Amino acid sequence: MKPHTEHTPRSERKRRDSFGMFDGYDSCSEDSSSSSSSDESEEEVASLPASLPIIKNNGQVYTYPDGKAGMATCEMCGMVGVRDAFYSKTKRFCSVSCSRSYSSNSKKASILARLQGKPPTKKAKVLQKQPLVAKLAAYAQYQASQQNQAKAKTVVPVEGFDWGRYINSNNFVGAPVTCFKHVPISKCWGDIAEGVRVEVLNTDNNLPTKVYWIAGIVKLSGFKALLRYEGFDNDGSHDFWCNLCDSDVHPVGWCATSGKPLVPPRSIQHKYSNWKAFLVKRLTGAKTLPPDFASKVQECMQYPFKPLMRVEVVDKMHLCRTRVAIVDSVIGGRLRLIYEESEDGSDDFWCHMYSPLIHPVGWSRSIGHRFKRSDVSKKQEGVYDAPADLFLKVKDVDQTGEWFKDGMKLEAIDPLNLSTICVATVRKVLADGYLMIGIDGSEAADGSDWFCYHATSPSIFPVGFCEINMIELTPPRGYTKLPFKWFDYLRETGSTAAPVKLFNKEVPNHGFQSGMKLEAVDLMEPRLVCVATVTRIVHRLLRIHFDGWEDEYDQWVDCESPDLYPAGWCELTSYQLQPPAAQTPRDNQMSVTKPKKKSQQYKGHKKTTTQQLKEELLEGDDFTFLQGVSDQESNGSGSYYIKQEP
Repeated sequence: MKPHTEHTPRSERKRRDSFGMFDGYDSCSEDSSSSSSSDESEEEVASLPASLPIIKNNGQVYTYPDGKAGMATCEMCGMVGVRDAFYSKTKRFCSVSCSRSYSSNSKKASILARLQGKPPTKKAKVLQKQPLVAKLAAYAQYQASQQNQAKAKTVVPVEGFDWGRYINSNNFVGAPVTCFKHVPISKCWGDIAEGVRVEVLNTDNNLPTKVYWIAGIVKLSGFKALLRYEGFDNDGSHDFWCNLCDSDVHPVGWCATSGKPLVPPRSIQHKYSNWKAFLVKRLTGAKTLPPDFASKVQECMQYPFKPLMRVEVVDKMHLCRTRVAIVDSVIGGRLRLIYEESEDGSDDFWCHMYSPLIHPVGWSRSIGHRFKRSDVSKKQEGVYDAPADLFLKVKDVDQTGEWFKDGMKLEAIDPLNLSTICVATVRKVLADGYLMIGIDGSEAADGSDWFCYHATSPSIFPVGFCEINMIELTPPRGYTKLPFKWFDYLRETGSTAAPVKLFNKEVPNHGFQSGMKLEAVDLMEPRLVCVATVTRIVHRLLRIHFDGWEDEYDQWVDCESPDLYPAGWCELTSYQLQPPAAQTPRDNQMSVTKPKKKSQQYKGHKKTTTQQLKEELLEGDDFTFLQGVSDQESNGSGSYYIKQEP
């Protein structure tokens, strides 16, 4: 047989797709018992890029850079280390002993030489040992450079709860990251889907150092991905879950450019004789993460709010007013605020930086909202007002024409019982589109339980919204004429309904579906983020159920609420996730003790619901209902408001 003497030029062997895949891989012939198989192997990998050789040593595949800087693999013992700290001119050995052992072992030397495509040498030269100081200095320099490049935040597992196991055992579906506009990397997440390949830690090995292998995404649930190592094909026995924003998840090609070892899992290392040819065939045309994915994640994890900033926030004891609070800490965009008058720092309030409950100092005065002045004799050192441009911007409204008036009726989510939508009244019209709302039948005489909603808030609705969308409306407390009918109630109270056209009717294409899993803030105890489920969708309104808890703790939340997060958010931000309450079989639920109620953050009288209202159309000449829309039509605006006839 004619020996294979022609080699494809390196530039022609380089092969990339639009994602830059295979950049850094090199071809080399596999060890074979026949010349024909060697020739075949050479041709199979001839199209692979050449800047990074892959060496097969004792059944393991390693990668290391062939330049002067970076990492190197000892050709004798297989240890991976800093190249500058290695011995010999070519940096082939980690120590003098390995160099000597290699030179005395002609068999290993011959095998390695043949793998590298070189004739075996008679004896390896032993060079003078480098001083220990030089070795330590080189290693310190390498570590410093790595820290400066990455500064990657390691994902901290949430103790006591495993999203992957929870999803797998129940075949759940997690809401995609693209549903949450306020979370890190959501704007860049669109192309990440099943089938995308990444380089991750290979845990199926017995090596003393970190090694990596390529895996494909089998399933996505929020930030969490079910991965399968390349080579396992349809075998899911070694599948594993990880957070795609973890610092040990990288785009394909990262190992090559970073000098990290790429090693197939031990369980399948003998499945293929030519792993590089396998990777070329498997990965050509596949997608991977963007090369700057890790830096984008870190960039998105930087938040504008800083400790010691002063803000105005709702008074959790009296919803009708605001107080000054100081930012104590920022976790994942969530702020722990300490009320300025709190002496021991225990009087706190949690909310997201995009929450409608916080405002710049001076906001209350500018719109005519109640405000409790701080009685602090000595100001805290270093405290300063948060810039106004950091806060959530509300939509501009025109109050000069037809607008809300005091006494107008509407329906509103009760902030003291977020599982209910109640009959409510506009109590006071403020500036810039803000309204003070009161819940009919349970208001305090001094208005201390009024609460502020903007006119564009998705938490207020026109009269008839609940009935047309088959949602239970909570009537005024003590109202005995049931079932509740708006027409009769407006006539009895001499009131008018707020015009439908004044309400926010925009419904974004949010992407949520009933049954999706997510992490959600318990707004009655806003320091808690819990495992939750979307159980119902009414246009832009989501019914959030806290897993393991009774339905009475459910909360109505807007689809763009900053208090909703994808699975894995707590893990990414190191925020404590509350697992589902202890679950019991449905058959035994009636005989077991109910879960202990979660405490309410807002202190005040909790409203109670009445019997379910019968579904019937309002009678009278003043109102006509349009046809309702089902829960599943979640992304269209629909006709779900009452049409008011002239």
